[in-house]
Amino acid sequence: MPYVSKINPIPDASLLRSLEVRPILRHERLRWDSLMRQHHYLGLKTLVGESIRYAAIYKGQWLALLSWSAAALNCKVRDRWIGWHPALKQQRLPLIANNSRFLILLQFKVPNLASRILSLNLKRLSNDWEAIYGHPIWLVETFVDPRYFKGTCYKAAGWSFLGYTCGFKKHSRTYTQHNNPKMVFIKSLQPDAKDKLSSVCLNYKLNKEVKSMEISEKASDDLIRRLSKIPEPRKPRGIRHQKISILAISICAIMCNALNFSAIAQWAKGCSQNMLKRLWCRYDRRQRRYIAPSEPTIRRLLQRIDTEAADAAIYGWLQTHFGDDVAVAVDGKTLKGAQREGGKKVHLLTAFLPNTGAPIAQREVEDTTNEIKTFRALLEGVDLKGKVITADAMHTQQETARYLVEEKGADYLFTVKNNQKTLREDIEDLRMVAIPPSVPNY
Repeated sequence: MPYVSKINPIPDASLLRSLEVRPILRHERLRWDSLMRQHHYLGLKTLVGESIRYAAIYKGQWLALLSWSAAALNCKVRDRWIGWHPALKQQRLPLIANNSRFLILLQFKVPNLASRILSLNLKRLSNDWEAIYGHPIWLVETFVDPRYFKGTCYKAAGWSFLGYTCGFKKHSRTYTQHNNPKMVFIKSLQPDAKDKLSSVCLNYKLNKEVKSMEISEKASDDLIRRLSKIPEPRKPRGIRHQKISILAISICAIMCNALNFSAIAQWAKGCSQNMLKRLWCRYDRRQRRYIAPSEPTIRRLLQRIDTEAADAAIYGWLQTHFGDDVAVAVDGKTLKGAQREGGKKVHLLTAFLPNTGAPIAQREVEDTTNEIKTFRALLEGVDLKGKVITADAMHTQQETARYLVEEKGADYLFTVKNNQKTLREDIEDLRMVAIPPSVPNY
C-alpha cells in the first residue's frame, strides 16, 4: 500500500504523461531495499517466493517503488470469489501475484499519480514475469490496512474490493491472530482470468516438464572440483548446506527444465539418495539420509553468487562432459525483460551445442561494441580444435575466419548475404548447386 516519504519535489504535474515503470537493475537493488526499509510503514525483510521489484521513474528520478511477490497461500474471500477446488488452487496459485509493497517517494501529492503508476506497471507485469519465471500472471491481489489507508488508488486503477481477511498472519508454518483484518483488492489481467483459474477442464502447464537426471561419478567429481573455486558469498555462521551442493543441484535441475527457484527445490526433493550424495548434499545423522536444500536456501545463494565465476565453471564443465558435438553455434539474443541503466536492452552473445542446446560460453555485448568485436572474446577460452563453428551473416568476416582456422584450429560454416556483396557474387559465379560442388553444366 502507498506510503509517502520525502525527496526533492517535482513541480511539473505533466509528469504523468512521461512516467516510466520498469524492473530495477541489479546494481539498484541495495538502494531500493534501503528506501523501502526506511520509509515504508511495514519495512522490508524479504519478498516471498517469485518476486519482481519495480521503480517508477521521471527524468531519471525515482518517484515510487513497487514490489510483486507470490500470492497469499490462503485468502478466503479471494478463494471464494474464484471458486476453485483446493487441488486447482495448489496448481494455479503461481498465476496470481501480490502487490506486496507500494511506496510513493514524494513530499506532496500529485493527482492520479498512484493509479497511473499501477496502470503502467500492470501493462507489463505479466510479460516481465513470464520472461523471468516462465509463466504469465492472470490475476493480481493486494491487502490494504484500513487503519491507515482506504485503497483509493486501487479503486481508481480499476481494482475490485472483495472483502476483508480473517485477521491472521502466517509465521513460519503456523498462523497467529492479530485482529487487524485487511481489505482485499483484486484485478484480472485478462477478461477470463476467473474462469480459467477455476476451470476443471483447463489443461495449462506452468512450466516445461521437469525431467529426472542421473550423473556419472566422473562428471559429478569434475563439477564439484570446478564449483569449489567459486567464492562463498555467505557468512560462515549458520550455514547448513554447502555452496557446492546448492550450485550443483541448481545446475543439474536447470538442465532438466527447472525454470525457477521452486522448480529447482522440487527437482532436488525428487533426487535419489545416490544422486544427493554425489552432489555433496548434507547428511542428516538422525534421519540417516542425505537432505536436499530448500527453496529459500537455494534462492538466497543464487542471488548473491559471483556470476562470472559461476559461468566459467559451468561452461567449462558442460563442454567437457556434454561437448562431443562436432558443431558449435554462435548466436546473439536480446534478453526480454532485462535492461541496463537508462533503459537499454541487454544483449548476449552465446556459443552453444546445437544438438543439446547446452551453452559453453556467454558474453554480454557492451554498448561501446558489437557482436563482431565480441565474437573473439567469447571463444577465447573455449577449446574448438576440430570443431565446426556456425554463425549468421553478421560474422562472415575475414578476420573472424582467420582467427578460427589459424588460432583455434577449427573450421567454419558462415552464411553469405548482401553484407559481403563481392563474396556473394564470387560464389554465384562458381555456380555451385551442392556441397561438395557438382560439375557445372555448361
